[in-house]
Formats: sequence, structure tokens, C-alpha cells
Amino acid sequence: MKRRLLLLLVILFVGAWVGEKMVQDPGYVLVAYDNTTVETSLWVLLVVALVGFLLAHLALNLLARARIPTAQLRHWNERRALRNAHRKTLKGLNALADGHWWKAQRYLGQAAPHAELPLVNYLAAARAAHEQGDEKGADDLLEQARSQAPDASMAIELAQAQLQFERGQYDACRKTLEPLRQRSPKHTQLLRLQQDCLVQLSDWQALSELLPELRKQKALPEVRLNELEHRCYSELLQRDLQLPAETEDATRLQALNKTWQSLPTRLNGDEPLVCQYVAQLAALGGEDRAEPVLREQINRNWSDALVNLYGRLKSEQPHKQLESAKKWLKDHPDNAELLLALGRLSMRNEHWGKAVDYFEQSIAQRPSAEAYGELCRLLQHLGEHDRVLGLLQAGIEASSSGLPSLPLPRAEIAQNA
Repeated sequence: MKRRLLLLLVILFVGAWVGEKMVQDPGYVLVAYDNTTVETSLWVLLVVALVGFLLAHLALNLLARARIPTAQLRHWNERRALRNAHRKTLKGLNALADGHWWKAQRYLGQAAPHAELPLVNYLAAARAAHEQGDEKGADDLLEQARSQAPDASMAIELAQAQLQFERGQYDACRKTLEPLRQRSPKHTQLLRLQQDCLVQLSDWQALSELLPELRKQKALPEVRLNELEHRCYSELLQRDLQLPAETEDATRLQALNKTWQSLPTRLNGDEPLVCQYVAQLAALGGEDRAEPVLREQINRNWSDALVNLYGRLKSEQPHKQLESAKKWLKDHPDNAELLLALGRLSMRNEHWGKAVDYFEQSIAQRPSAEAYGELCRLLQHLGEHDRVLGLLQAGIEASSSGLPSLPLPRAEIAQNA
């Protein structure tokens, strides 16, 4: 405040001094050029010179600024385009979230060239095009993303593979994923997508090679991994029976055993897989190979289903098979499945009386259609037809225990009918 006041006083003092000088002696200036003369006082000339200087200075400033409007205009246009792109991106993302695919593709595609993150716009616009069934539009947008963001090839190719999978283009999806897997072998999203693709292609061999990495990277929940692993090896075991018809049984057996040996250790005791493996061995004439596998599994982990299967095997040494089964009676004397298996093994050894006893004991523990069927068949061949009729009646009554109570015709009505 004091400085301004002091400056004002100085200006007033100088103005008063100059005014006094102007009054005392205005001065005289004559400017002549050719036939033109200009006469004026000194002070007017000084004022004109000062005003001219100020006007020239102002003109030079305006001219200097007029040279750089291109840069400023360019920056202004860039800021304006960025604001418009941001606004359209928000509209596009909102439309995408609401399922308005056409609007989403339009806004996101228009904003992409000027957006802060063009990759996001292109990928989201490609998704919107895909949802409309516009495969070409989606692929074109992904191609633009490649040209705009070459460093983001992983994200772009993964998006491409996802769209191919959803279109049902599983072979193309697999080809897209293979080089990505080499670059990023631990990428969990990539692993999940590759697993889905292999399941759709039924390429169980490739899936079995992928499973250890899926488990290591925890790409799927443990329950899902176990289910997938079980299905994969079950399909591989089944595959060995589906070889060309001209394939010899020995070749099939070799392939089946190779597949079984490739199973992870924790699956060697999986009951459904053991049952499948043994059943397929039996179907190919490999009972002698199946018997020790099944016996070892039963010794390690008792299972009624496996015991039932053991009784059905036809090994080259049925007496040893029967002796092995008898050892289990000590720990499972009242097990209906074991008694049924012992009855069948006794028949293989032609111990008819013991077989009848075992079947009857099995029925006493738990009546079953299998036990009744085996006993009736044996008695029929032994000539005990009356007992067979009684057992058939008992078997019918046992199997009909779950039937609802319904009115039945009286005997005389049935005879008349």
C-alpha cells in the first residue's frame, strides 16, 4: 500500500514538472521530406513517439502470439478430444453393463482412438460386438487393438481366444492359446480357458498333461480339480476299448495298462477307476492281471463293490482266488457281498454244496436279486426244481417289498381270466 502511494506521488511530481516545462517552452519541431513538411511542438512529438512505441510493442506482442496458436490450438483440441472420449467411454461402459450392446460398441469404438486407455475400449467394444453375433466386427476391433497397443498382445490374444471359445471355434481357440501358454505357463486364466477348450475337444491326453499345472497354480477349486481329474482318466481308460475294430486284444491290453500306470498315485486306489480298469481287463481277457490288482485294493481299502467284482473274475487259478477270498471272512463274516463272491468262486471250483451254502448265507444276511439268481440257477442244474420254485417266490416277494399297496384279483377270478 505504501509503495503504491509513493509511486503515485512520484508520477504526480513528474507530471507536474513536465506540465510546467511544456507551459514554459513548448519547443518547435519541423520535419520536411520532399515537398511535405510537418510542424509541431516538441512535446507533441514526444507524445506521438511514445504512443507509437506502445502501439508497435502491442502489435509485436499480438504478432508473436499469432505464431503459436497452432501449438495451443493443438493442445486445446487434444484436451477436448480427451474429454469427449472420456464421456463416451463412460456411456459405453454403462451400456455394456446394461446389455445395450449396440450402444456400447458405438460409444466405445468412437472413443477408443482418443481414450486414455484405448485397449480397454477396444476390448470392451469387441465384447459388445460379439454379444450381437457380429464376429467380423469383433475381430476388426481386436485388430485395431493390436495396432494401437502392440505391447498388450497377451490381453488381446486371450480376449480373442475367449471369443473363439464362446463361438464354439474350439480348434481355433486352442491354436490361439498354445503360443500364449509358452509365454506365460503360470497364467491362471489362460490355464482355465485351455482346460475348458480341451474338455470340449475331448482331448483327454492333453488334459492329463495339463492337470498337474492346473493343480500347482490352483487355477480351479480343489473339488472341481478332483472331478476333472477323475473324468479325464476315466475317459482315457475307456478310450483304450474304442480303438479300431481290427486292433488285437493284446494291443488293447497294452494300451490299457500303459494308461493305468500313468495315473497319479492318489488315483490308484480310486474305487470307480479300479472297477473300470478291472472290468476292462476282464473284457479283454486279462483276468490274471486284474486279480492281483483287485485283491491288493480290497486288502488296502475294503469295498463291497470291489468284492462283488472279485467274485466275477475268472482267473487261471480259481482255487487260489477262492482261498484269498476265504481269508476275508475272518474280518467280514456276515458280509453279503463277500458270501455271494465266495459262492461264485466255489462254483468255479465246482464245489456245488459249498456254493449253495454261501448263496443261502448271503440271502440270509441281505436278500438280493443276484444271490437269488445264482442260487436258483445252481439248484436248477442240480435238479432241485421244487426248491427253485420256492426261491423264485421268495425272490419275487423280496424284490417287491418296495411296491405300493394295490388291489389284486382273487385266485378264482385269475383262473377264469
